[in-house]
Amino acid sequence: MTQESPERDPAEFYFHKFMKAIGQDPDSSEHLEETPRRVTSALRDDFFSGCDENPRKHLQTTFKETESKQHDTGIVIVDNIEVQSMCAHHFLPFSGVAHVGYIPDGEVVGLSKFARLVKGYARRPQVQERLTNQVANAIHEELDPEAVYVTIIADHQCMSCRGVMEPHSHTRTTAIRGDVSSATESKFYQLLGLDT
Repeated sequence: MTQESPERDPAEFYFHKFMKAIGQDPDSSEHLEETPRRVTSALRDDFFSGCDENPRKHLQTTFKETESKQHDTGIVIVDNIEVQSMCAHHFLPFSGVAHVGYIPDGEVVGLSKFARLVKGYARRPQVQERLTNQVANAIHEELDPEAVYVTIIADHQCMSCRGVMEPHSHTRTTAIRGDVSSATESKFYQLLGLDT
């Protein structure tokens, strides 16, 4: 059903206008008539659901931890966290995995909190480099561990579906915080099975 004014749902109203501007009238096809509602709902409820969230809240509940302190480079890794985000430059999706590791210094959080942290920052218009640094900064500043390692490997539709048209290219970004030796860094990548 066509919206007559932006007061009802401005995003839906203006996407309807955008579709008409590119020659796709939602009122002319049963396949397009609900598209403005579907697109704005997907953007608001899925891709941009993290815009109103402070992802650091997931790191607020911590537990005392002493086991890692008794062992050399006791790295905790949560790998293959699914990343679904939207490129801030072209509003096209990018997706991949995040690998998060840290060396606790007295405090740990539940492992699921790292997935929630990543998803909280990913579900907004993003740039992969910024996403990687936001996750690393949050862990470093909230938990004050000895070291933090974050690596994200993703495929970007803005590279595969337009422009340079490189469907087989992957983007890898890394952020490291804290007291990091080259040996510890190598161990992190070794545990992940990634080349350094």
